[in-house]
Amino acid sequence: MNSISAGRVHLSTRNALARVTQRSTGRVLIVHRNYHDESFGFRKARDFTIPDYTSDQLTNRATNAPLLRYADSLRTHGHRAASIDPLDLLRRERVAALDPLRYGLDDPDRTFDIDGIIWTGEGHQEWTLENITSFLNSVYVGRIAYEYMDLPSKTERLWFAKLLESQGALEPTTTINADKRKNIHALLAKSEVLDNFLQVKFPNLKRYGLEGGESMLPALDALFEAASKAGINQLILAMPHRGRLNLLTGLLEYSPTSLFHKIKGGCEVDESLGVSGDVLSHLVASPTLHYGEADGIKVSLLPNPSHLEAVSPVALGKARAKQYRLLKTLSNGKNDQDCMLGDKVMCVQLHGDASFTGQGVVMETLGLSGLPHFTSGGSVHIVVNNNIGYTTPASSARSSFYCSDIAKMINCPVLHVNGDCPEDVVRAVDIAFKYRNHFRKDIVIDLIVYRRWGHNELDEPAFTQPLMYEKIRSRSSVPKLYEDKLVSDGVISVEAARAVRDSYKASLNAALNDVASYVPPPMSFEGAWKGMVWPASPSARQDKTGVSRAVLSEVGKASVHVPEEFEIHPRLNRHVKNRLRSIESGEGVDWASAEAMAFGSLMLEGCDVRIAGQDVGRGTFSHRHAMLVDQKTEGVVVPLNHALTEAKGKLELANSSLSEMAVLGFEYGASWERPDLLPIWEAQFGDFFNGAQVIIDTFIASSETKWLKQSGIVLLLPHGLDGAGPEHSSCRIERMLQLTNDSYVAQEKSNINMHVVFPTTPAQYFHLLRRQIKRNYRKPLIVAAPKGLLRLPAASSKLTEMGPGTTFQPVLQDMATLADPKAVQRIVLLSGKIYYDLAKERATRNLQSRVALIRIEELAPFPFAALNEALAPYANANKQLEVLWVQEEPRNQGAWGHVQERVEEVLKGLGMNGGVAYRGRKEDAVSAPGTGKLYGAQQLAVIESAFQGL
Repeated sequence: MNSISAGRVHLSTRNALARVTQRSTGRVLIVHRNYHDESFGFRKARDFTIPDYTSDQLTNRATNAPLLRYADSLRTHGHRAASIDPLDLLRRERVAALDPLRYGLDDPDRTFDIDGIIWTGEGHQEWTLENITSFLNSVYVGRIAYEYMDLPSKTERLWFAKLLESQGALEPTTTINADKRKNIHALLAKSEVLDNFLQVKFPNLKRYGLEGGESMLPALDALFEAASKAGINQLILAMPHRGRLNLLTGLLEYSPTSLFHKIKGGCEVDESLGVSGDVLSHLVASPTLHYGEADGIKVSLLPNPSHLEAVSPVALGKARAKQYRLLKTLSNGKNDQDCMLGDKVMCVQLHGDASFTGQGVVMETLGLSGLPHFTSGGSVHIVVNNNIGYTTPASSARSSFYCSDIAKMINCPVLHVNGDCPEDVVRAVDIAFKYRNHFRKDIVIDLIVYRRWGHNELDEPAFTQPLMYEKIRSRSSVPKLYEDKLVSDGVISVEAARAVRDSYKASLNAALNDVASYVPPPMSFEGAWKGMVWPASPSARQDKTGVSRAVLSEVGKASVHVPEEFEIHPRLNRHVKNRLRSIESGEGVDWASAEAMAFGSLMLEGCDVRIAGQDVGRGTFSHRHAMLVDQKTEGVVVPLNHALTEAKGKLELANSSLSEMAVLGFEYGASWERPDLLPIWEAQFGDFFNGAQVIIDTFIASSETKWLKQSGIVLLLPHGLDGAGPEHSSCRIERMLQLTNDSYVAQEKSNINMHVVFPTTPAQYFHLLRRQIKRNYRKPLIVAAPKGLLRLPAASSKLTEMGPGTTFQPVLQDMATLADPKAVQRIVLLSGKIYYDLAKERATRNLQSRVALIRIEELAPFPFAALNEALAPYANANKQLEVLWVQEEPRNQGAWGHVQERVEEVLKGLGMNGGVAYRGRKEDAVSAPGTGKLYGAQQLAVIESAFQGL
């Protein structure tokens, strides 16, 4: 599409950026918006068409319009009368729309030409109304029910009708051979044996068994097989707790001995690593499964927290990241058809009925599924529908009829299937996979089952659902019903069925006996993580982050390179000139320039960069402009991608939906998959991070400790009190610090769970970003990012501060006072943007030699050694010096609660026993006042308090 030579991008025509047509007047241009089409990583869904009706078919449809209405009514409303509920708890009224009399069709013997009305694949056929009624009811009012007629795409509606009606009302036994039926039986039987075994051996265990929902296993087995035979070799699986142990041991080759070791109180990982592990219902496995002659398919079951559905966007992000190399095929000159997301990787998400409708992250994740920078090529969703959530019945858990109705927000087809009928479940999975693989879009299977016990096996569900559980306790189990059917059909003998159960029970007993000698396997780094190390290991290291002047200059210029025939907004000319001027002079480098140089230098080293969030291309504060938009066509260019012709890395700017939790979860999932990616999530304002608090708490802050999962995710959280009010001022630094495992005393070697920083210069930010990649391990980085400092001349850097030999400094010394430490009367410790307010006030009061302003740039891990080094000259001169901590945040917020004891630990080590005193706002229920005058008065008081008495 583009030709790149000698560092200059030539766009052959603006039509490469947008399709423009002109009205006959020759004056008015009609632009067909294709915003972001030129941005790396943008992938639109493929367009599909099915041949339209022939003229004969259209004539026949018009001639037999009543029959057409009747057929479409069955397609539309058949699900309302289908036999899909094992307990028959769904309240169903007679569906008048399914009665042929409603359409004037009253003669069962009347014949009709069904061509173009019913899709048997046979063309012109004459059927009686009775035959038509019987056929359509067998297809649409059976044990599988379909909702696809509300899809806006005629192509998709026709695809479903032709597939379902050409197959007709085939009984599963005609498509599922005896061997597959035996395999289904084995999966069901072993699941039941495991649950019974655990109940007997560990009667007080909360195992969240699968009893009542065993059909989930043949569903997943069928899905894995279909995916494998279609050429998919990686499957990312997210699921909650129910049935997890059954899936692990029944399909995912998880060692029962390891399971029993965990149940008996053992750790699932090497305890010498100093980690805590997680609970039984969060265990994981990643086996490579083989189906026939197809290549193996690796199924990766992700660890998950107890917060239901939180893992769903993580799975989506990991699945897309696995396909990242496909996103580069266009830049290698290949055809777009070689770059189909979903060819080799598929995301599968399991849900519970109550959480699918109740948890907002489901809606957020569904909203990402079709977005060009977030789609993974279609997910298969399976809702294991118990018709109850804990003790809440469906009637109190949702406002919709079906739990799957939430998926209609993305025009997603839904298949409802009776979990009592495993073969129908397998057929539903086959249909769902065919749709996903053809259209590369999401589809939902509503697997309607029941829960034999309460929320866990120790609950008594009849306290709140006596009638439901009277039904459940009076019926045979799903495995037993299916076993009886196979025996009746002559597929398996009673003895063979018993042997399956007895053999598996014997293997479980043997595994239990092996627990005493079991040792968890050692941790290893494989695949993309090969070469990485455990962060606390002696071999953990950090390479240099400084970059040569030549590279900085090359990248800086490339970041504002404007292609020929490309018209940027006139106001951006100043942006371009200022950046080029700072690069030429080597001074006045602002934050956006430093960021661009960090990105570009990493790209030249082969690292990819992805930044996601609302407005990330331009930047919330109109400072980044990492993408340029043509003012005539709305075509987009990302200068770093187009102008850095030698770079193997790419920059993906993923302007996201207005979501925090799902988008951050998505980026976090990508960070699990690719240590060679710098993944960044930027909040529009730092205050909005709390919409993603679950991801931060249960994944970012704790996954290394729970699951040995490292992540290099970066959170950019714009922070700073500037009069913008309670929700546009604070990223709640105190919460981030509280989530760290930062030591209260200096340690020679510590393993912090995540870094929390509040940098005050662009150079510091530059080094922080590069540090994320220039280590042989990964850690999350939380950045209290700038707002007002973005354009503050005093808060700029020199290129030499990013050059060879330079690095991030956790503490910035006050160089102005070092010449004569004895003259210093007060030390002010601080973090963040208030430094520039204090420095200005100090100069106004002519106190440059008497007050030392020392910036703590990295709050966690707390820089004991660096702070000790910074304070030592003053302590040697006067151990009675007054030491203050000054912050603009209220006293119960900000860094004060984190730094107080740690600062005093450093002071004691220096013989300065006076402690550290607080100066700043008093305690408050909000992060900042909403009244301008009050903010101004408070801010002035904070600044003056730092110099009071001098």
